[in-house]
Amino acid sequence: MANPDRASGFTPVSYLNGAPWNGQARMYSIAAAYSGAALYIGDPVITGGSADVNGVPTIALAAATDAVRGVIVGLGTKEGLMANPKNLDITYRPAAAQATDWYAMVVDDPNVVFEVQENSNGTALAAAQIGLNTISILNAGNGYVSGWEIASQTDATAAVTATLQIKLLGLARKPNNAFGAFAKHLIQFNVHELGHGTGSLAVS
Repeated sequence: MANPDRASGFTPVSYLNGAPWNGQARMYSIAAAYSGAALYIGDPVITGGSADVNGVPTIALAAATDAVRGVIVGLGTKEGLMANPKNLDITYRPAAAQATDWYAMVVDDPNVVFEVQENSNGTALAAAQIGLNTISILNAGNGYVSGWEIASQTDATAAVTATLQIKLLGLARKPNNAFGAFAKHLIQFNVHELGHGTGSLAVS
């Protein structure tokens, strides 16, 4: 049976020691002037090199070559309010500049394991790639959640390069999930702003 195509970005599931993710996240700000791409729950982000008036660090959308700060798990228009009271149907921060700063809860612990969907381009990742490295792939959110995925073998040909962003830990153990297009993988960010340098070369 084919894997369902249900991209939702990066979802925290556990810690490297096997403990389940406990819901912990840290508050970050999104500058009112920030524009260029909407921010969704499940998107990977980097720090923006600034802070709001209260010293809450800013974030911006990550790219495939960035050291990631973490993943968004909540968004809102005020610090401590993870919602948009002017429109409760909007669960993302719009791409255009806003009148005021927004805020995000970000899972920024480098020891968190995330689940993420693989894209469908070319040759899919296989058992031989587990423990190696890949990159993230930006896809637009669907109006509710992130569209980010990770790269197939075809899109991440240097899959043993230590500096690639993501380390493959294994398939997510769930029904209707197998190696192939749209497989759901467990990953750790191999290159993280709060980590200790890049990861080491994996042994295949």
